[in-house]
Amino acid sequence: LFWIHNDSGSPAELYLINKKGVLKQSVAIPNSHNIDWEDLASDTRGNLYIGDFGNNFQQRKDLTIYKYNSIKTEKITFSYTDQTAFPSPTAQFDCEAFFWYNDSLYLFSKSYERKAMLTKLYVLPDKPGNYQVTPKAVYQIETPVTAAAISPTGSSFALLTYGKLLVFNIKNGTINFNFPLYCIRTRRKQTEALLFVTEDKLLFTNEQRAIFELKLN
Repeated sequence: LFWIHNDSGSPAELYLINKKGVLKQSVAIPNSHNIDWEDLASDTRGNLYIGDFGNNFQQRKDLTIYKYNSIKTEKITFSYTDQTAFPSPTAQFDCEAFFWYNDSLYLFSKSYERKAMLTKLYVLPDKPGNYQVTPKAVYQIETPVTAAAISPTGSSFALLTYGKLLVFNIKNGTINFNFPLYCIRTRRKQTEALLFVTEDKLLFTNEQRAIFELKLN
């Protein structure tokens, strides 16, 4: 079973589906709003993280990650230290991709700058609070990043884009772009969600409601 969510303007709910896309359960998330939910993450303690950080128009000042379990919902809010104008003249401050790893949340920006396409890596604690985040790394990429996932053992992570899936090795517990493993062409329309099922098997979906399975060789 898999947790999914709708995009901006929808009710603040999560939906539990099976691998065929059949809806099994709907859960309203208390004390939350779906301004522009873009990705989900989970930790090893049973918490789900809901990324309400979509920023298509580069003007939001209420970027939020909801930390949810069956008992309560907590808020993690943040801002980018490198964004000084709202809206920004450079379209580099949207985000649709993140994952949890070792008590931190790793966010990957989505760029619309045709002549300067890149993704920035930001890191913030998984604890409630308000944070300012500075890019830890920058990766030149020719297509917007729309989802991210980390493998069950934390040995690799993957980024999904419109048309490609990129996989990077993780060495010494450090998340960066220094050890690329795969660049796989997918071309499955508007792909925007990604998950490692096992170390070498991933699921990804598109906004046309198709579910795909990919096995790394």
